[in-house]
Amino acid sequence: MIDRRTFTLAGLGLAAAAGLTARPHTAAADKEFPVTKTDAEWKKILTEDQFYVLRKHGTERAGTSPLDKTYAPGTYHCAGCDTALFTSDTKFDSGTGWPSFFQPIEGATGTSTDWKLIYPRSEIHCATCGGHLGHVFDDGPAPTGKRYCMNGVAMKFVPKTGA
Repeated sequence: MIDRRTFTLAGLGLAAAAGLTARPHTAAADKEFPVTKTDAEWKKILTEDQFYVLRKHGTERAGTSPLDKTYAPGTYHCAGCDTALFTSDTKFDSGTGWPSFFQPIEGATGTSTDWKLIYPRSEIHCATCGGHLGHVFDDGPAPTGKRYCMNGVAMKFVPKTGA
């Protein structure tokens, strides 16, 4: 039989977990960005998948983005506002099924804390429009040791011209 102390501790644990999941899952929504639009305006310029990822902090299925295996010279831009985010020089194959980079273009991205999975993760968003791009982890290659794991649908690839 369960005693009162065990019951109380279990209840407190469940309440704490519920409180964490009830929190907004990202702080980016509280920030102001140079490009702002209503959901209706975003829906006019984004595909359904882009809107889900960029504006609702969704995640595309691993292995579904053609950008994961794109290694041509060029730049990866935000699909929402066209801000240049990453260069092909910083892209690597992480084996995760998502486009991965070891470093963004300086000033192009911002970070916020994502609580969606109960524990904190570092979310990466576009510094211009606040669009959710993915997350950054500490298991990437040199020189930064970072893995910027991005949703391909949140970006568009612009090939380098005139090499």
